[in-house]
Amino acid sequence: MNHVADKTTVIISDDSDIVVARQKGKELAKTCGFSSSNITLIATAISELARNILEYADTGEVTLSIVQDNGKQGVEVVARDSGPGIADIPLAMQDGYSSGRGLGLGLPGTKRLMDEFCIESAPGKGTTIVTRKWRT
Repeated sequence: MNHVADKTTVIISDDSDIVVARQKGKELAKTCGFSSSNITLIATAISELARNILEYADTGEVTLSIVQDNGKQGVEVVARDSGPGIADIPLAMQDGYSSGRGLGLGLPGTKRLMDEFCIESAPGKGTTIVTRKWRT
């Protein structure tokens, strides 16, 4: 069972909120003892997820927390919005697929940056993406 600590939620409604979420994620990752390269990966994933919220849903939230599972510690990033949702998740998860102007990583790139990635979405129901990076 995952234990969650140090939870922070950032409302995403404009570009400056992406910077705030990214900074808070970097601080949490540093607290966990992640290497600078892994801190950058986590921050990049946060940026991509927050940018998707702005681009597709206008507003949403990113919740950042330190999680523990079976002696492992990591950072969890949950991006949640009540936007239009994703009609075709398998298509959205294909490399090279883009319906907008994100950082170019897209959801598949974000999935590769993190150790765990789960997406729930349906048209008209919004999208929730849960990602985790574990310290090794």
